[in-house]
Formats: sequence, C-alpha cells, structure tokens
Amino acid sequence: MPGIEFLIKALTPLNLLLAVGGVVAGTVIGALPGLTATMAVAVLVPLTFGMEPASALIALGAIYTGAIYGGAYAAVLLNTPGTPSAIATTFDGYPMAKRGDGDLAITLACIASVTGGLVGAAFLLLLAPPLAKFALKFGPVEYFWLAVFGLTLIAALSEGSVLRGLIGGCIGLLLSAMGTAEVGGDIRYTGDFKSLLGGIDVISALIGLYCVPVLMDLVATPDPHLKLTHEVAGFRLKEALNIAWKAKGNLARSSVIGTLVGILPGAGGSISSLVAYGEARRVSRNASNFGKGEPNGILATESANNATVGGGFVPTLVLGIPGTPPDAVILGALLVQGIRTGPSLFSEQSQIVYTFIYGLFLATILMLPVGLVIGRYAFKSIVSIPKAALVPSVAFLTIIGSYAVHNNAHETQQMVVLGLMAWVLGRFGFTASPIVLGLILGTIAESGFVQGYLIGNAKGSALMEFLTRPLSIAIIAFILLTLLYPLLKSRISAPKPPSHE
Repeated sequence: MPGIEFLIKALTPLNLLLAVGGVVAGTVIGALPGLTATMAVAVLVPLTFGMEPASALIALGAIYTGAIYGGAYAAVLLNTPGTPSAIATTFDGYPMAKRGDGDLAITLACIASVTGGLVGAAFLLLLAPPLAKFALKFGPVEYFWLAVFGLTLIAALSEGSVLRGLIGGCIGLLLSAMGTAEVGGDIRYTGDFKSLLGGIDVISALIGLYCVPVLMDLVATPDPHLKLTHEVAGFRLKEALNIAWKAKGNLARSSVIGTLVGILPGAGGSISSLVAYGEARRVSRNASNFGKGEPNGILATESANNATVGGGFVPTLVLGIPGTPPDAVILGALLVQGIRTGPSLFSEQSQIVYTFIYGLFLATILMLPVGLVIGRYAFKSIVSIPKAALVPSVAFLTIIGSYAVHNNAHETQQMVVLGLMAWVLGRFGFTASPIVLGLILGTIAESGFVQGYLIGNAKGSALMEFLTRPLSIAIIAFILLTLLYPLLKSRISAPKPPSHE
C-alpha cells in the first residue's frame, strides 16, 4: 500500500484547486450534447504543459471523470447522451425526467458516478500491474466474443419488440461495415462516395441517431419539453441515498464491470455501461420497469462508465496502451511531460503516479458536491428554457460537436442523414439503441473475427482457436447464460400444476 506522503502531496492547495476546477470544467463540457470526454481533455490539455507532472495528471484526470459524469445531464434532461458513455443513461433517465423526477435522476447519477469512480480508482491503486497482465491475455478472439456478448444485449435494449431490436442491430452492423475494411483494406458499401471511405464516424452517428429525432419531436409537438411537478428546493439527496443503499449490489457489480471493461484497450465506457445495464436488467426482480424510469438503470450505467476511468488508466500507465480514447490524449500529455509509461513507472516514478492516483480519488469525491450543485440548477434551467431557445441551441451544439471531432464537414452530413433515418425508423417503432450498439460493436467483432481466423488457420484450425482458449470459453459461458437465463427464470418461477392426489 503506497505511503501516506503521496496523499499529503495530493492534498496541497494547488492540487485541490486543480481537482475542483477540472471536475467543474469537465462536467460542463460533458453536459453539452456532442462534446465528448475526449474533446474535453483534448481542449484543456495544453493548459497543463507548464505544470508539475503530478499536478498535470490530477487536472487531466479530474477533467476526464467530470466529463464522463457530465454526459448524464443531457441524457436525463434532453434524452441526448452528452457523451457516448451516457447512451444507456437515456433509457431510464429521460422517462424519470418526464414524470418530474429529473432532479432525483441527476442525484442518483451523481451518487453512482462517485461510487463507480472510487471503485475504479481503488482497482488502479491496488491492482494495476496484475490487471494489466490480465488485459494482455485478451487477443483478437476474446475481443470477438466480447463483442458478441455485447450484441446479446440487443434483446434487452429492445423496447416493445425484440424483432425490431434485432433488425436495428443488423442495421448498425451494416453501417459498421461501410468504408475500408478493418483487415484487408477492401472498400465496401461506399456507393462511390469518397467521404465514406473512412466509414461512419461513431461520434457523429451517435449525435445524429439520438439528438436529431429529439429535436424534430420537440419542434413537432406544442407541449413543454419537461414538466416541473414540484419546487426544486433541494437535491433529494436523502431519497437518492436510500435508493442507492437498497441497490448496493447493483452498484458494486456495475462498478466492477466498468473497471474490467475499462482495462481492455479500446473498449470504453459506452460498452461497459451497456453491459452493466443489461446485467442489471437481467437479474432485477423489476426487469419490466427498465426503460420506463427505473432508478436501478441509472445506477448501473453511471457507476459503470465512471469506473471505466480508473480501469482505463491501468493499461495506459502500466503498458503504455490507452484503455479509452481520452486516455490516448492523456498518454500524449505524459510524453510531453517526459514521463515514460510502463511496468517500471510504479517503482521508478512512484511519487508522480501515486500522487496522481490519490488526486483521482479526491477529484471523484469532490464530484459529489460539485455535481449536486450543478445538477440542481441544470434541471431547473432546462425546464424553464422555452423551446424557441432550447431547440436552436441544441441543434447548434450537435453541428459543432459532429464537425469538431475531426474538423470534417462530411461527418456533419453523416450526422444529419443518420438522424433523419432514425426519425423515420422511430415512426415505425425502431429505437436508436440497438443501431448504436451494432455500430459500435460491429467493428470490434469484425476485426477480432478476421484476425482470429487468420491466426487459427496459421495454427491449423480456426475453429479450435475460437473455442479452446480459456478466456473465450468463459465469455461464451456468459453469452449462453445471458441468452438462456430468461427461459430458465420463467421455468423456475412458473406455477406448479395442482396435484390430483
């Protein structure tokens, strides 16, 4: 266990100020639709170049964790995820806001975010080297099965019709196949449009599929966006804490899921929150309430995506492999500071890395008061803003957000086209979530399958490569459990026929 001296260094006035400022800045940027956590870190990273390495890391970690939490604001109040990690937060957050419990939903998101962030930071502090070795055991085959496991959640995310959900997932998979192939470089489904050679950008697609239909519905309906059924006089903290305490098992499970998914390079908070949501719904006694304003849905997604912050730093610091996109930006900042990541970092530069980890703990704890204060006024402000001002503002942010990712106008066009497609599909009962899930996981599944197939053929049997690796067998078992659990549960709970004795 690292010494207390590193905690004392993290508690200096400068580091505390950087932690508070980073959380506030990250939360505000993350709350704006279309502006991602990666963008928040990238925009503010130049401000850290003149700082001491430990202080710079604390500031960047605070910005990152604040931005992941900030995505919940737009997800709850506007039904548009502020960051990709907040996709699943829309499922129950917005229904809660529509019935007048938006302030409670944001408070729950804050509590869950702090809980998940602390669990992720604890794993980083205590288990970073062994967890990094675990991440190295994941090869292409394991990533393929992980993507398949994620795709099994489509049934859970389908609102009303599983068939429509599966069709939506297939649409997402087709979208992920557009452009240049991940392995082999083949050009597919571009229709001679050069702008599609790079495929569909996930962030632009996310903004279009979620934000544009919401904007069109806001314009089409005369009713207020949200209704304020009570005076927002407090944070509803006591009520939220009671709910969170009753769901402590859900919080713990989702936080561990977020951490473990976070240590897998390239997975990220969007996958971890969807997996955690699916598991929470699978084991819940109130599974039918999910998607209708179930607090456990928010607790699962927000604890998982914030746990990804600490989990993502494991491969970043120990292996020099970014666990998530924001980690890639932070890794670049580390190189500018002259810090070389690797297994020796925790021994040769322990002062820097452990001061940073304690600073991450502090930033996560500070997120509770900061998040509650911002959340209280955010809910009241969004409710009181007239549609004539709200719609143009959000529309402007969606355009800026889709363009600013790569400074590419074609991605803004993709955003608009996909948004119109989502709005039309929505008229026929299709939801955006299965499409987004297929789009995100399609690339991972394809890359893992092709690489695993080539490796298996080189060894003599592709089938054995996919079915005999220990981690693959474990993931396949989880897939089967997820698919068969509803049938087993219904059989167990089915009433026994009366005896005729």
